[in-house]
Amino acid sequence: MIKVKTFTNELKIFRAINELNELDKKANDFIKENNIKKVISVSDTCTTDDTGATIGIIRAVAYEENAKGRK
Repeated sequence: MIKVKTFTNELKIFRAINELNELDKKANDFIKENNIKKVISVSDTCTTDDTGATIGIIRAVAYEENAKGRK
């Protein structure tokens, strides 16, 4: 079965690389902790405020669930 997990992070000015590293860690930890064997896709999209400024990021990880209902 194919599943999707999303992760979010707020982006602060001059700290974006730190937030991106934190987002990478969240996604990688999820993959490791759930013993995911096959990642199908990873995509990022930005969220904006009413002025159009980027204020956050959403990462979606599509993966195949392992046999016997295990992740």
